[in-house]
Amino acid sequence: MDLAAARAFVLDEAGFAQVTTIDRAGFPVSRTMTAFLEPDWSVSLVQRAGHRRLDQWRRDPHTLVTWVGTPAPGASNDRPHVFDLGLLPPRVVAIRGTATLMPPGWTLEVYRREVGRQRAAGFTKAPLRTDEDVAASLAGVRIDPVRVRLEGFGVGAESHLWTVRRTS
Repeated sequence: MDLAAARAFVLDEAGFAQVTTIDRAGFPVSRTMTAFLEPDWSVSLVQRAGHRRLDQWRRDPHTLVTWVGTPAPGASNDRPHVFDLGLLPPRVVAIRGTATLMPPGWTLEVYRREVGRQRAAGFTKAPLRTDEDVAASLAGVRIDPVRVRLEGFGVGAESHLWTVRRTS
């Protein structure tokens, strides 16, 4: 299992993630979002404060964050488990965890860090917000990982799954 390749895939290639929450009726709801994978496999989210998903997290903090992308260079699918689609399996990083709504200071810190990275890379289309605007209109959420699944970073259709054990 190549953890460095999985992290590089999320940070440099996959881009958007699918974030799944649980609605009032108990059904999963997914949407495409910007999600930042942290070194400890937690996920940082900064979004507009008016989203319904914030209420979903207050009711039920269980969350799945998934990044999916093209097959790894050199990927194979020589012995499919059930069906042969004639395709290579995509790379997937999926983090199942618990959401915590974060305080304004945390939100501002993550916002500044990520806007700085994006602007340094030449990505300048998103509005540049003042600290006051961030506090008034954005909300931060941290997903603490419980289980991590990697697909497409090993041999063939091999997948890796582990439970994240917190020491703090």
